[in-house]
Amino acid sequence: MVAAVATLEAMAGKRSYDDGCAAAHALDLVGERWALLVVRELLLGPKRFSDLQAGLPHISPNVLSQRLKDLEHVGVVRRHRLPPPAAVWVYELSEWGYELEPVLQQLGRWGARSPWRPAEAPISLATLVTAMKTMFHPPAAEGLEATYELRVGEERFRVRVAGGALEIARGRAERPDAVLEGDVATLGALAFAGQPFAEAVSAGRLLVYGDAELARRFLGLFKMPEPAAAPSARPA
Repeated sequence: MVAAVATLEAMAGKRSYDDGCAAAHALDLVGERWALLVVRELLLGPKRFSDLQAGLPHISPNVLSQRLKDLEHVGVVRRHRLPPPAAVWVYELSEWGYELEPVLQQLGRWGARSPWRPAEAPISLATLVTAMKTMFHPPAAEGLEATYELRVGEERFRVRVAGGALEIARGRAERPDAVLEGDVATLGALAFAGQPFAEAVSAGRLLVYGDAELARRFLGLFKMPEPAAAPSARPA
């Protein structure tokens, strides 16, 4: 046990909680600042270092490099070179690393109830996709069976809604019923903040191809949780 703790300290560059609780051990592995956000960015699939920087614009290159090394050492992330013609190094989650997705989703549900959540702060594309999976409200999809494609810049996501379930995966959709194209901020405001659909379309912030009513209904499939009771004073 002592050897295992010493190894963990050497890997992560920090002291262990030295606590037998499995949750404490999990925090030893992924509890450092930025670590879980790196995991969040990799939920969409393999990314280059520069792609991760783009999704986490406030992290310094040195800190990002260290977090990737930490996560690689403990088996959450792996690094490998793509075959030609790309031939670039990318980072991706291990199978065990992908098991953190429901953890991040539950943490997101909990954090969304915070009365102090900075609702106006920008979000990344990975945040948008993860939030759609997290905040999907099955009753709103009753009777809906449709295939969508989301276009955000160069990225494409295929979305299937059927049987009260939502599936989102990276890549183009085959014969989608509706295509929605916009930036992260617009799609986030439409899905989670109640921005009017017609207003976004008329302003050109949202482009819709195919069935416009199905597109409108898709953006109504998400429900934010009720805020927790606020304390009498805002935390410092």
